[in-house]
Amino acid sequence: MKTIANIDSEVLAKFRKGCVIPAQPLALDADRKFAPRYQRALCRYYMDAGVGGIAVGVHSTQFEIRKKEIGLFEPVLKQTAGFIDEWSETTGRKILKVGGICGKTEQALYEAEFEAACNYDAGLLSLSAFAGESVDAMLEHCAKIAKVIPVIGFYLQPSVGGRILPYEFWREFAKIDNVLAIKIAPFNRYCTLDVVRAVAESGRDITLYTGNDDNIAIDLLTEYRFGDRAIRIKGGLLGHWCCWTKKAVELLDEVHALIESGKDIPAELLTRNVQITDSNAAFFDPAHGFAGCIPGIHEVLHRQGLLPGIWCLNPDEVLSAGQSDEITRVHDSYPHLHDDGFVAANLDKWLAD
Repeated sequence: MKTIANIDSEVLAKFRKGCVIPAQPLALDADRKFAPRYQRALCRYYMDAGVGGIAVGVHSTQFEIRKKEIGLFEPVLKQTAGFIDEWSETTGRKILKVGGICGKTEQALYEAEFEAACNYDAGLLSLSAFAGESVDAMLEHCAKIAKVIPVIGFYLQPSVGGRILPYEFWREFAKIDNVLAIKIAPFNRYCTLDVVRAVAESGRDITLYTGNDDNIAIDLLTEYRFGDRAIRIKGGLLGHWCCWTKKAVELLDEVHALIESGKDIPAELLTRNVQITDSNAAFFDPAHGFAGCIPGIHEVLHRQGLLPGIWCLNPDEVLSAGQSDEITRVHDSYPHLHDDGFVAANLDKWLAD
């Protein structure tokens, strides 16, 4: 069993303070085969940008990697862990390695055990396979996985496979031993409040991370108060942060410094929150029910040279009509949000053997 105590103390401290954790895409070549050179380059990009962790085997890595006929779950997770360790040794910086965990209990236990054996620090636990199950069944499942590896709970928005999880679920979830954090991603203020209140009232040392890609800066800036209990969302574990990552790190550093200073929130930062949301709409494609979400983030990375193309394992998963133009619009409208210069200055290094 891997526990929170097994996590490197410096890595854990940074995670508890709050850091940027991109949900890493899957690098594929024109034949839709795994492209390790670019997967490695993404790891190097994220680490040099200053992230505190990387999540792989999650939604943006494409759930199809788990299909037997594709067979990419084990090689992608194992090689990515190696790429992170390699760059950690080169740079002297360690980060938190997060692996996605999906499926019913048998599959989820296998994935948790495999990730623990590959030296992942924690598992991001999806409950999408329990859409029709009871709260008690989900809690029993979570407790079993937490006996293998530290767990990051995951409130996934219903529009992309999640379900409504009531306050009572999160109240009981917070009591499970070896729960490290919760990623809050329902894209819903009421549901977000359920999680935050449950953790605040639990008194447990569970770190909150936003996955609400539609409201990132506000989640990070807000102090939540419930009677005499106060709590904050400390960082982000986001698909949106897998591109333009250097600017995400700078944003989070700015937010932390502002909170520590006790100064008022500047109006410009609220405006920037809306600009980030506008950019996310171009990347994630809510106009078409998020159909272009994964190819959208691929497109952003491909334009920078960090991916060889925008191919997905599912050949039908492509950019939606007008999505490329929307990505161009937000890129040109908000030059302060992208990190093209940082990428251009380092790309050859990241792609080198």
